[in-house]
Amino acid sequence: MKSFIQIPENSDFSIHNIPFGMAIINEDNVSAVTRIGDTIVHLSNLFDEGYFEEFNLDYNPFNAFVLNDFIELGKEKTVPIREKIQVLLCEESDLDNNPEIHSEIFFTLEQAELVMPVHIANYTDFYSSIEHATNVGIMFRDPENALLPNWKHIPVGYHGRASSIVVSGVDIHRPKGQTKADDAEAPTFGPSKMVDFELEMAFITNQDTEMGSSISTSEAENHIFGLVLFNDWSARDIQKWEYVPLGPFLAKNFGSSISPWIVTLEALKPFAVEGPKQEPEVLPYLQIEGNKNYDVQLKVYIQPENSEETLVSRSNFKYMYWNMNQQLAHHSINGCNIELCDLYASGTISGKEPNSYGSMLELTWKGTKPITLKDGSERKFIQDNDTVIMRGFAQKNDIRVGFGDVSCKILPTVEL
Repeated sequence: MKSFIQIPENSDFSIHNIPFGMAIINEDNVSAVTRIGDTIVHLSNLFDEGYFEEFNLDYNPFNAFVLNDFIELGKEKTVPIREKIQVLLCEESDLDNNPEIHSEIFFTLEQAELVMPVHIANYTDFYSSIEHATNVGIMFRDPENALLPNWKHIPVGYHGRASSIVVSGVDIHRPKGQTKADDAEAPTFGPSKMVDFELEMAFITNQDTEMGSSISTSEAENHIFGLVLFNDWSARDIQKWEYVPLGPFLAKNFGSSISPWIVTLEALKPFAVEGPKQEPEVLPYLQIEGNKNYDVQLKVYIQPENSEETLVSRSNFKYMYWNMNQQLAHHSINGCNIELCDLYASGTISGKEPNSYGSMLELTWKGTKPITLKDGSERKFIQDNDTVIMRGFAQKNDIRVGFGDVSCKILPTVEL
């Protein structure tokens, strides 16, 4: 496939991608959009021009404030519609040969303000990287028994806060709460001193299920629309004090950041790979057939205010011990109902090498090994006015599919 739209070399947004997002065009018109190269495609106007008549839709699903209506059409509609967009963007297509409407369909990046792509119904965060879980266990528990007894038997997760998930570019204030020093008799209150990023990916579901029903690992992909990059911000000092007995609360719910583009599961299919061997063998409802991990290269950068960014981590989505199919199957095995545009995060993605760890907690080993940035400053954790940028893409031969980036600045705490 070759597009009539110019695509920069090594663009995340090749003709093989066709992701979905939402944008305000020219500070006025809100529409579902896709991106090819550095060009934004106005899908609502494309619908109004009659290019999707063959799908017999009763309404324009792209004329909305979020993608929920489009995603709810299900894969029997969303997959062929994406493929139709792909064809329309190729050379000698009906759209290529209709230049009179191009000014209503194509816009520059500067003309488009990307906004939250979906209304998130519910949010679950998993803990599915064996390297990350092992590192945390070594630091905070028993190095000889870093993983808890259940970890290799179930995809561990917890229910997070959907209301504080924001799109890339939205700043987050440093959280405040209770912390307790190891040598103190009582906790103190104040801003967190150990704000951390967590490098994750997250998938978004495309339909409701009924209470009492379950989704099998073989059915899971029919329920997954696509994926985003995800930064699950954490306050490690608040988390350390509160997480026993019921897990993280204020340490996590102050904010998480997602990338504005949802890359479909279909676009990532060429990059499916085998995951780590699971030992002991998992129970039958968690068993899978075929390759269910994805080779997505991930990078994390820290950019201090008025300075250049520094690469601090290189990781890969393929490292995940528990895959998306298993996570969704486990989440629903007890009869929990899944809702349209639920978001399920992977948990921190760490590799075996120190430069592949997915959090400052691991990269600096609890602050004992500071990272030196390009401007000469050191970081144990994220400081005020630091921006954390995450980027991800998959590539196989000349096929490249990427997510762009998710970027967020940590602002000073809001005082009482």
